[in-house]
Amino acid sequence: MLKMVWDGPMPADDAAPDAIPLRPEHAPLAMGLTKLTNPGPFGIRTPELGEYFGYFDDGRLIAMAGERLCAGNLQEVSGICTHPDFQGRGLAKKLTLKLVRRQMQRGKTSFLHVLSQNSTARGLYEKMGYRNYRETVVRVVTRR
Repeated sequence: MLKMVWDGPMPADDAAPDAIPLRPEHAPLAMGLTKLTNPGPFGIRTPELGEYFGYFDDGRLIAMAGERLCAGNLQEVSGICTHPDFQGRGLAKKLTLKLVRRQMQRGKTSFLHVLSQNSTARGLYEKMGYRNYRETVVRVVTRR
């Protein structure tokens, strides 16, 4: 897994002013989207760890991104995903830039994790302003 750190300027504007803040009642929709897209470890209570935003289409969650880990001046962007039927429209990018801007306004440095073999996502994050920081081994442990 790669840890990528924001190395670009603060986004000038809120890239997703029309994004909807996700609330506890949206948790089942968020779980469904993450099971479909597999952005990484995500549990039913993950959205409680920070601010999450999403886009909806006819009542279904089609894209989301949010915050998870905060350590010192670092703030993670997490759960970045888009339903396959809505990919290629820039929704995840807009949500991510929204979060980067909000984090920078709070004096935080944005970072994220991405699977090393996910070259599409890595390329997108690099174009946005993230740089590779460190590659690590990650193990996900679950109960049977």
